[in-house]
Amino acid sequence: MDIGVLTVPLADRSKEDAFEYLADIGVDAVELGCGGLVGDDHLPQDEYLGNDDAQADLQDLLDEHDLRISALATHNNPLHPDDDRSSEADEDLRGAIELAGELGVDAVTCFSGLPAGGPNDETPNWITAPWPTEHAEMLAYQWEEVGIPYWTEINDHAEDHGVDVAIEMHPNMLVYEPEGMVRLREATGERIGANYDPSHLYWQGIDITDSIRYLGEHDAIHHFHAKDTKVYEANARTKGVLDTAPYTEEEDRSWLFRSIGYGHGETHWKDVASTLRMVGYDDAMSIEHEDSLTSGREGLEKAVDVLSRAVFETTPGDAYWAE
Repeated sequence: MDIGVLTVPLADRSKEDAFEYLADIGVDAVELGCGGLVGDDHLPQDEYLGNDDAQADLQDLLDEHDLRISALATHNNPLHPDDDRSSEADEDLRGAIELAGELGVDAVTCFSGLPAGGPNDETPNWITAPWPTEHAEMLAYQWEEVGIPYWTEINDHAEDHGVDVAIEMHPNMLVYEPEGMVRLREATGERIGANYDPSHLYWQGIDITDSIRYLGEHDAIHHFHAKDTKVYEANARTKGVLDTAPYTEEEDRSWLFRSIGYGHGETHWKDVASTLRMVGYDDAMSIEHEDSLTSGREGLEKAVDVLSRAVFETTPGDAYWAE
């Protein structure tokens, strides 16, 4: 099991400097943004897609620092009702899948996207309840007429290139929790699965190890984000967790994204690593830093420190005591 990093916090550094720094602090794998909200500072598609020389140079740089790519990332909304926005997101996603296939990378991480509530609406609409009754009708439209047809196409595209599509379960998206993730996978294909990011599940009240087991039963975990969240009960008790306060108004928030270890302790992260191994996921735990109370550098280094004691560096030995 490798410690990985989504390199977005290091976007102001060159690939050379970023890779050297990450290798020095004990990182094994990188997740590289190549479009969408995460940017493409370290992997612009127009420079690498179909370019054997650029891809070879990238591989040489990775080898120099004993790193590998765990996934390519392009987070956006390919289901957006604005045609220009959805087309751009779709192009980025399909290109990332093609580039991952060329690079021999197993997965592309992304969002499920969020449609409008109906064919004539102009903005996405996140539905979280079946009532009033038009909400149920909106959900049926979003899933049956938009989401499932689109992701069926993407599953087939990913199959053509031998790549898994790892969807981050994110509020304000069509898929934001594990049952929705399994529903989409079963309706579209096995290339569709989860980029399991616990940070969005903590504040929804979802148990992390139980939901890892649930997704593991469906072979639905394609990638993993190591990202923590702290719920601040003093605020949550009065306004709940559906909090629209800006992320930078920390003292007024019901919850905040935190560096690994600052939302949940080392014992919890050891349980997470163990449960991932139990369900057959033994790939990267890719750190995504979005803690507004510290710098990217400090947040990454402290996350690596905790995970270095949580991940397993070897494969399981023979259970001689069971014979």
